[in-house]
Amino acid sequence: MSMKRNALGRGLDSLISMDDIQTSGSSAINEIAIDSISPNPDQPRTFFDEEALEELAMSIRELGIIQPLTLRSVGDNAYQIISGERRFRAAKLAGLDTVPAYVRTANDSELTEMALIENIQREDLNAIEIALTFKKLIEQYNLTQERLSDRIGKKRTTIANFLRLLKLPAEVQLGLRDRRLDMGHARALLAIDKPSLQLKVYNEILKKGLSVRQVEELAKLYREADTEEEKKAALKPKNLANKDFDILRQHLSGTFGTPVKLSCDASGKGKITFAFASEDELEKLIAIFDRLKADGE
Repeated sequence: MSMKRNALGRGLDSLISMDDIQTSGSSAINEIAIDSISPNPDQPRTFFDEEALEELAMSIRELGIIQPLTLRSVGDNAYQIISGERRFRAAKLAGLDTVPAYVRTANDSELTEMALIENIQREDLNAIEIALTFKKLIEQYNLTQERLSDRIGKKRTTIANFLRLLKLPAEVQLGLRDRRLDMGHARALLAIDKPSLQLKVYNEILKKGLSVRQVEELAKLYREADTEEEKKAALKPKNLANKDFDILRQHLSGTFGTPVKLSCDASGKGKITFAFASEDELEKLIAIFDRLKADGE
């Protein structure tokens, strides 16, 4: 097991060896019949954009496949994809009979490792595919986040942030998969602890094109609200335009020398909360109120 885990960190080449398939000269690239190739059922990529595949197919018709696929032999003239399923699909759309490929030797366990590791190094995987890949590596190979971080050369916090995405409602995860929102939006949504409210803000993101900064501000207002009614009201995007509240809050915080919270529900009712950390601070607040009262009389 330790040897396998060490291999996990050395990348694709250290896990695989060249098959002894006949090649011409010193070339390791073979032309493989496309009908003899099958996808890998453990492929991390779960979504293939049809329009992007058509564009790639057009490029392949013009230029051919520039980067060969990586396959493993699973029988006589039968191969399974280790990496390159998108190119494989596009090649079929382009009407190719054969594709260039490297043929490697790998058992089922090594195939899964290779496919997962190769894919998380790619930049075109969506955030949910990456999160699911991290989850599968952790569960299948009994790794901690720290161990996985060492193996794939990514920070533990990066891994943790991706895994947290899997706690979001399924509809939001689909939005991430389809790139209707980005990681910044998703991290801001995670600051809201109720899935129904996460969905509410998610729909506002799609409907009104809210920026990451705007969603972060909504989440901040939500965290600062005390009652359920106030929390629901805080998630209304109209709060973003009400800068007067921020100005008033900052003014009061400066005047009283303590953090001040303002909250308002849908009907316009609200409250102002003054924080104090000790009896001395409370007495100072009371003294300020008494002075203000006296000035007003």
